[in-house]
Amino acid sequence: MIQAFYSGISGVKTHSTGIDVVSDNLANTNTVGYRGYDVEFKSLFENMQNSSTNSVIDSTVGVGSQVQATAMIQGNGSLALSERSTDLAIDGDGWFGIQREGKPVYTRDGAFTFDANDNLVSVDGYHVLGTMGGNINGKTLTSTLNEVALGDVDKQEKLRFPKYLNYPPEPTTKASFSANLGVDPEVRTISAAVIDPKGIKNELKLEFTKDPVQNPPGSQWNVRATTQTLYGETIYDTKNGRVEFDSSGGLISNTLSSIDNNGASVAMDLGSDFSGIIAISVPVVSGSTNSDGTIGGELMGYDINKNGEVVATFTNGKQSSVGKIAVYHFQNNQGLERLSGTRFQESSNSGKALFFQDKSGKNIIGTNISNFVLEGSNYKMEVGLTQLIILQRGFDANSKSITTADEMMQKALSMDA
Repeated sequence: MIQAFYSGISGVKTHSTGIDVVSDNLANTNTVGYRGYDVEFKSLFENMQNSSTNSVIDSTVGVGSQVQATAMIQGNGSLALSERSTDLAIDGDGWFGIQREGKPVYTRDGAFTFDANDNLVSVDGYHVLGTMGGNINGKTLTSTLNEVALGDVDKQEKLRFPKYLNYPPEPTTKASFSANLGVDPEVRTISAAVIDPKGIKNELKLEFTKDPVQNPPGSQWNVRATTQTLYGETIYDTKNGRVEFDSSGGLISNTLSSIDNNGASVAMDLGSDFSGIIAISVPVVSGSTNSDGTIGGELMGYDINKNGEVVATFTNGKQSSVGKIAVYHFQNNQGLERLSGTRFQESSNSGKALFFQDKSGKNIIGTNISNFVLEGSNYKMEVGLTQLIILQRGFDANSKSITTADEMMQKALSMDA
């Protein structure tokens, strides 16, 4: 009877704890980034009863149970679409790092936004941690980066991306031309767009005129190069030159080198042999040009790719990485100390936060990130409801064992000697 009391009381306590854990899980099935927990039980101790050594019957008698651990469920939650590019979800292992004061806190909740100071923060003001590209000065992009290298774990910083960002103009330094001038003595014109130091698109025009005095077996042409505004209102520079072709029409000499474009020198590349300007007896078609340089642009917005790169897109069609979201990993996720349903901190059991590395020793996020989505709770409601029924019946059974033991005790005490 005493054993029934002990077993029943411990059973009520453990099942009550289990009901609390499952109830908490169920209450957070709609919480973004929530990590559910499973309850694990163990026996307090067991008594070995005398029995035959050849018996296959379990002769142990338990005298109670207790909660051994509440283990974090490791699976990913379902993804839900959102309307913000700063809403992120991790596909696989890893944790976002956020920080307000003191040590970082780790979470799977990627509901981020920009605050009044252009910092990338959680909805309650915690700063998102990562590595800045170092290519933003005030409101100007100073260089274009394809990728930002992820810094060391203890060197991660608050991510800040200005709402207004300018892509500075890049003046044209080289223009290449390809065309067939033919063999007839007609004026041929080829034009290329060139960018000046102010970011304005101008025109570099080449006019080819066949020299009236020819020296066979090849052909000779005079060329006039002009830089001007797109509609010809202003002429910035003019250069005259001469090109010569061999008997087969391949370019063998060119005296044009460079021209001024409103303060920027532009090298003119007419090619050589048959790689650029030619003069052969075939139907003449429009030529083609290629020039470097970029007009200035204004920020259209930020996007985050699967590698955690924060990419700025500009109205001139250019893009540049400006930062990288950090994704932290732990040797033992189960050892993380829970601060709330979605936030955790490292402990001696979890080990220190670390970054994965590739074969060359370069830090990588080690997983994929998606934007415009959020990860929901990884706890399934149907599982929780089933567990709740089981735990509730176990609680009732243990309560009944206490009542039965009490009744038996009362009967035993009331018996006549």
